[in-house]
Amino acid sequence: MSAVLVQAGNLTLRELRALARQPFYVAVSLVQPLIWLLLFGQLFTSVAELPGFGGASYITFLTPGVVAMTALFTSGWSGMGFIDDMDRGVMNRLLVSPARRGAIVVGKLAHLAVTLTIQALIVIGVGLVAGARYPGGAPGVLVTVLVTVLLAVGFGSFSNAVALMVRSRESLIGIAQFLTLPLSFLSTAIMAEEAAPGWIRTVARVNPVNWAVSASRDALSADPDWAAVLTNCGLLLVLAIVLAFLATRAFRAYQRSV
Repeated sequence: MSAVLVQAGNLTLRELRALARQPFYVAVSLVQPLIWLLLFGQLFTSVAELPGFGGASYITFLTPGVVAMTALFTSGWSGMGFIDDMDRGVMNRLLVSPARRGAIVVGKLAHLAVTLTIQALIVIGVGLVAGARYPGGAPGVLVTVLVTVLLAVGFGSFSNAVALMVRSRESLIGIAQFLTLPLSFLSTAIMAEEAAPGWIRTVARVNPVNWAVSASRDALSADPDWAAVLTNCGLLLVLAIVLAFLATRAFRAYQRSV
């Protein structure tokens, strides 16, 4: 077990060194979320007057949704790292190395978790400057980062599994786009549950993006419902474990096929 952790740590450092050489990537990947936050936050200010928004400003309501959408979109592209490794021959070198297969997957996911933690804190900070308020304070921010990482690990694992199966950029892009936008808009990321049609409210209850948004928004509020927060965190944890296990199985299937 300790050997797996050491190998996973070394592989995570490898990924983080590559990220440190390209800090521009983090900045570019935040352009779209920040446009959503700042543009939608201003365009739909009056929407917060509708029932279901809890009397908070719209940008306060929107910020947890944008954090979750950032995690979803960033993790949806996570499998590109495996495809790059396949194309450059890095994957073959990893397969003949003593590194455990689980450590390779964990290294990718740990790198994704670090990236999403940085991005979540930046979005929360920009929201604060733009007028969002977080009465839940530091505990609320910590919960927001936690559920962001869990959501990212879940969908990052799914993206990695798909990449190992399809081995094609075009296929991975198509599948990621097919999932990310519907999952975002079939949640309460940008609209209160009470203002959505009944069928969207039904779908949102089984939508992992909505679990993350609800947990973050609740934890950042003045009077959090911690039972609901813990329930949503538990659902995201189970999802992350199941999808990480499937990603490991996909890796073993890939190895047997080459």
